[in-house]
Amino acid sequence: MSGKYTNTLVHRFLHWENAQPDAVYLTESLPDGRIVDYTWRQVGDEARRMAAWLRSQELAPNSAVSIVGKNSAHWIIADLAIWLAGHLSVPLYPGISAVTARYILEHSGVRLLLVGKLDGQTDCWDAVCDIVPAHVRVVSLPMSPPVPHALAWETIMAQHSPLRDVHLPEPDDLATIIYTSGTTGRPKGVMHSFRTIYAYAIESGEFCGYHPGDRVLSYLPLAHTAERSFVESNSLCHGFRVYFNDSLASFTEDLHRARPTVFISMPRLWTKFYQAVCARLGASEQALLHTESPEAGALKKHILAMLGLDETRLAFTGSAPLPAEIMDWYRALGLELLDVYGMTENFSYSHYSRPGQVRVGYSGQAMPGVECRIDEGGEIVLKSPTMMLGYYREPELTAESMTADGFFRTGDCGELDELGRLKITGRVKEIFKTSRGKYVAPSPIENRLSHPKVDAACVMGHGHAQPFALLLMSAAARVELQNGEARHALCKQMQTLLDRANDELEAHEKLDFVVLVKESWTASNGLLTPTMKTRRKAIEERYLPLARIWAELGQTVVVEED
Repeated sequence: MSGKYTNTLVHRFLHWENAQPDAVYLTESLPDGRIVDYTWRQVGDEARRMAAWLRSQELAPNSAVSIVGKNSAHWIIADLAIWLAGHLSVPLYPGISAVTARYILEHSGVRLLLVGKLDGQTDCWDAVCDIVPAHVRVVSLPMSPPVPHALAWETIMAQHSPLRDVHLPEPDDLATIIYTSGTTGRPKGVMHSFRTIYAYAIESGEFCGYHPGDRVLSYLPLAHTAERSFVESNSLCHGFRVYFNDSLASFTEDLHRARPTVFISMPRLWTKFYQAVCARLGASEQALLHTESPEAGALKKHILAMLGLDETRLAFTGSAPLPAEIMDWYRALGLELLDVYGMTENFSYSHYSRPGQVRVGYSGQAMPGVECRIDEGGEIVLKSPTMMLGYYREPELTAESMTADGFFRTGDCGELDELGRLKITGRVKEIFKTSRGKYVAPSPIENRLSHPKVDAACVMGHGHAQPFALLLMSAAARVELQNGEARHALCKQMQTLLDRANDELEAHEKLDFVVLVKESWTASNGLLTPTMKTRRKAIEERYLPLARIWAELGQTVVVEED
């Protein structure tokens, strides 16, 4: 690999700790409304004290230490402490189930569990707490729930001096095991070295032009590579400031406080921003956005300031396509949304849209150092400087995931256009067969069902004559369903959406009907992953048995009641 990846994030942290000790690194809003800043010096002091305690536990080098909790300053401080002590980190999603938590703790051989900020209403700590193995010692970080027999972070800070002879890892040392969210079954432990996570920070930093004056808001799960790479790796490498979101209720306030210079989000949030603003604008103001008059310029600045994005120079979206009308709306504001593509196995580093070359429905071109081709059967295969070391304790699965010439099999189907921009057309293993013996790939059909009032779509139909679609309604659409006239208008809109999709589909792909879903799909009820992707198998188990009843109703649009 290139010589420019011979450093590590630990070395970069030590650089910033020395170069700008009094600069604020982490800013946290607490539930009681207080705002707490942590300078690089303060982060170093706490991380070193925790590292000293970890050293005192006399664990074998490179022992697995797990972190469970929502995003917080101490999530990153704890991760640093683990590395400074010479160990590797194993993140757990805050909403993880007890069954999955038990599997990960046992599979990875975790010796210590650090419990951070958790919400008793949406997170599963009570259930997880009961399955922690007896040999695993537990430490409670600031803002953790009550943890029986846990050693408090504050106690460790008071009893230990900062560790001076910190561990300096080699680039090829194992840094972390990140378990996949389990959309297709049992989670896989993806091993990343200090070299791969540093390579991400270097390459993405060159693309984005990061510098210490940048600001980001951390709110997507740090246990997932998208946030771990974007927030933790980039901030440690490039020395910029991180703000944390306390809760959904404080999101708008936290976003305005951060006024991020670089912002990444999923289509659902970009859509909610769009809907919220459109609800406050009149028809004349909407039309004004697509002009270049001074009045239009003032309005655009006002809208971006209202969103907290008035200083955002780069805005990213990913995981699923946004409707063209929403992409165009943001572009009219002067905020071009850049679609990105990546996965846990390559530390979220694969394809980025280039400014001025965005094509709706495409994820942009391959990033520097990435090789991409479409293999037989339409599968996307990749090489990357950020590629994982393999799946932990799964050598056969690791071997199966690679081609003979060393490319990683993504499991995604795709196609490349004349500029090398990548379009994701489905998952290799998601294809199902109808009762007529025809195979259907659901993802391309779901992409055709993008609509501002649809939060998510799931196409299914295994064993049925024709596929059908579940459309998860947005919060605004659910309100419309309570009113007879508005309900009728909404159903008509969805019928038009269905007709347009069917006009572009092959005969065996045409949707028989759509179901408007009012029930929430969340990670807590198992219908979404922690990264907000649909758990297709769980959704099919819940809804597929009702399909024959819906089909017999003879209605194109059926509303699923709460």
